[in-house]
Amino acid sequence: MGLLATSDHNLPPALPGYEHINRYWDRVMDVPAAKILPGEFYVSLHGEMIVTVLGSCVSACIRDRHLGIGGMNHFMLPMKGHHSRSWGSNPASAETRYGNWAMEYLINEILKNGGLRKNLEIKLFGGGKVLANMSDVGLRNIEFVQQYITDEGLSVAAQDLGDHFPRKVLFFPDTGAVKVKKLRHMHNDTILRREMAYSQEIIKPETDSGDIELF
Repeated sequence: MGLLATSDHNLPPALPGYEHINRYWDRVMDVPAAKILPGEFYVSLHGEMIVTVLGSCVSACIRDRHLGIGGMNHFMLPMKGHHSRSWGSNPASAETRYGNWAMEYLINEILKNGGLRKNLEIKLFGGGKVLANMSDVGLRNIEFVQQYITDEGLSVAAQDLGDHFPRKVLFFPDTGAVKVKKLRHMHNDTILRREMAYSQEIIKPETDSGDIELF
């Protein structure tokens, strides 16, 4: 979806720490865009679109509804038990693959850039049961993120969770609009293979080293 920016379409500057995110000019929506993969998140101060594709993973789209500062995360597993020395200091950290840290990172980045907790608008997506030979990771992710929102005293403005389909999500932090496409007929198994490989990577023992619009 979309092509790289040309000289006619200059991308707005990314916040420090997000240089690794795939950013481009989307010719269909005619906006600058950032595409995030599992374990990534992105925060924008400008009128950018944030894009991801979800299977059993969950994404939270969060913004300050008055300032239009916001972002999206994409996590595969609910919790990570131990604390890392790098936590809270690096948006590219591997810790953001886990829901509890992905949520903290995203909210803290929005607040750090001027957003107010009382103004946060939260929309939740994903958690489909798409990996037939695995336990229902999607349901665990849904239960986690809903409990997290409750525990933090926040509220959900909109959500599209569960079911058996992957989803493509387009989020516009400046307006709060979200477009969701359920991928009922996949032309290949890229999403399933990506999540399967990713899930195997993150569960292996670690070493030291607006409204929802369906379209």
